[in-house]
Amino acid sequence: MAPADPSPAGTAPGSGEAYRFERFRLPLLLDDLRFGPTAPAPGDRLPEFDLATLDGGRFASRALGARPVLMIFGSRTCPVTESAGPALRRLHAEFGENIRFILVNTREAHPGNRYPQPSTFDVKWAHAEELRRHHGFPFEVAVDDIDGTVHRILSPKPNSAYLIGADSTIRYRAHWANDENGLRAALTAVAAGGPPPTPYSHRMVGPLLRAVGHLPGIVRFAGGNVEREVWFAAPPLAVLGRLSRLFGSLQPDRRGPAALLMLAGAALLTATVAIALAG
Repeated sequence: MAPADPSPAGTAPGSGEAYRFERFRLPLLLDDLRFGPTAPAPGDRLPEFDLATLDGGRFASRALGARPVLMIFGSRTCPVTESAGPALRRLHAEFGENIRFILVNTREAHPGNRYPQPSTFDVKWAHAEELRRHHGFPFEVAVDDIDGTVHRILSPKPNSAYLIGADSTIRYRAHWANDENGLRAALTAVAAGGPPPTPYSHRMVGPLLRAVGHLPGIVRFAGGNVEREVWFAAPPLAVLGRLSRLFGSLQPDRRGPAALLMLAGAALLTATVAIALAG
């Protein structure tokens, strides 16, 4: 059973309504692609928060525990979270004894007519349970409040990750949690007591291409309107997502790159034929 909604006392009615969007639009995509200049970054301390976890525990910035913490944001309808799931399970198997892993369930990245944006904290709690069940995460899952207070303070990206010291200082920030190599390098260094080799992961193209192959599965789960909205907001991603269906024999992470190669090959062939005909 979900605890009471942890939204801060005194929150104005309707606050966070824009955060709980019902339809995916281009401005949301553009915001997902960059951190603002005031977003918490390596060297900063975590903001104050205290969230409940599905197992009855707490995830509080003042009581992280003795180990460093890998804090990941994600949702059931996020293609990048879909891509990150297996990588996070592998990383937890390697580093779980030395690093505390915890995923914070956020708003749905692509709410659909079959799996809409939560309108109450109880529904959001149920979505967190579905997210954990779907991925089989063996680590803690916490639930942000209905207005996404913690998510918004940390700049609401659908699948970002933060590696945090026991003193609540951010040591490393990844734009996308499916950057397994970047996370592994940072976790290896911090688990050994040293600093990450770099404080940031800015990788963009690779993580997004790996996520594209998961988009058809999100559409099947959440609802057909999800694909229509991606077509309007980001036609290139929608094209790659549709083409990725042709590569069902490949692992989902490889379908997006295969679709891009197919599209590039078709463009090259068309250009070659056009040049030949013009000559």
